Amino acid sequence: MTILDPGPDLSLASARALHLAAQGLLDAPRRPATKQDVLQQIRNMSALQIDTISVVARSPYLVLWSRLGHYPHAWLEELLEEGKIFEYWSHEACFLPIEDYGWYRHQMISPHKMGWKYNQHWLSENQEQVTRVKQHIKQHGATRSADFERTDGKAGGWWEWKPEKRALEVLFTTGEVMVARRHNFQRIYDLRERVHPSWKDQQHLLSQHDCHQQQVLRAVRALGVAKASWIADYFRMAKLDKRLQPEILAEQGLLLKATVAGWDQAVYVHPDHAALLERAVAGKLKASNTRILSPFDPVVWDRKRAIELFDFDYKLECYTPAPKRQYGYFTLPILRNGALIARMDAKAHRKEGRFEIKALHLEAGVRISQALATDIARVVQEFAGWHACDQIEVVYCKPEPLHALLAHCF
Repeated sequence: MTILDPGPDLSLASARALHLAAQGLLDAPRRPATKQDVLQQIRNMSALQIDTISVVARSPYLVLWSRLGHYPHAWLEELLEEGKIFEYWSHEACFLPIEDYGWYRHQMISPHKMGWKYNQHWLSENQEQVTRVKQHIKQHGATRSADFERTDGKAGGWWEWKPEKRALEVLFTTGEVMVARRHNFQRIYDLRERVHPSWKDQQHLLSQHDCHQQQVLRAVRALGVAKASWIADYFRMAKLDKRLQPEILAEQGLLLKATVAGWDQAVYVHPDHAALLERAVAGKLKASNTRILSPFDPVVWDRKRAIELFDFDYKLECYTPAPKRQYGYFTLPILRNGALIARMDAKAHRKEGRFEIKALHLEAGVRISQALATDIARVVQEFAGWHACDQIEVVYCKPEPLHALLAHCF
């Protein structure tokens, strides 16, 4: 094996800046967003995770707002209906660039390793039901789960989907149907050949190895700078084949290699970011941005990576019983100048036009100042305005001196 040069040295601050630059979070938005910007941000991240919690804007909209500022929510649905993006399992359920469809096709053809997302036993026992649902779509066109009346007498809920809903999800996972569009965030399904008619397996499908290699490379590109141990999680890949280890890809010239001060593992950078790497090494890549992030933002969705890169131990507590929560139901990380400096549990009372900060916790070691309070207040006001809320209420803030400073800003 060829021993590679360890590559250039990065400070931790420069490694963070390189990551944020790749993620579109290095600087504040400089101009009004366009629909093309929304598409480009999804391409930059390679995956926009979907979640339905709506105490503030649902996660996919929030992740885009963090990068673009104000934009119409409808653009995301329009890109889906126009076929510029598609939905499938990636990190979790995600909006994905349509040009990446092929990297996921092998999962659709052979879904047996997808865990709870695919139940072969249920499919075997309910094949007739699945066939009927597919035939219904073929005859009647794009279909919602709500188009099927519940007949099994059950009340519904996350684990009590009606048979037609389960059939739709099986068909979705196996790639037989796709999400053609959404209405009020509800999926509307149609046959794959109608939603993505240009795709032909015989003509376009690459080998599974080539698809996995592209996913590894795209994960590194999206991360900006990546330890080997961070890569597989980005697209929830299985343990990487030896041929796909980043050290091997670097030997082949497909990745660049670098070091970060204080880390004993190498990091890897995609060649598309060679210019950013050069600026980072020279100390010329500076983060100058204050933004509110979604819990499902790629910057924080890997808890181990968030600790290693930002010293930020983050856990979403909406699934934790209320008495055991430390920070709140749906805490939003706050990014400032390349550091994750706080977390905010908030709720947008849209009908009342009131934005409630239930709790805001500053991270240990962050110095309190008027400049800090001003930056937090400015981004909260922008965030509240995006939710059509012109009143801001701070219920709890720790430490108390920050609460006093914020009170003067709102």
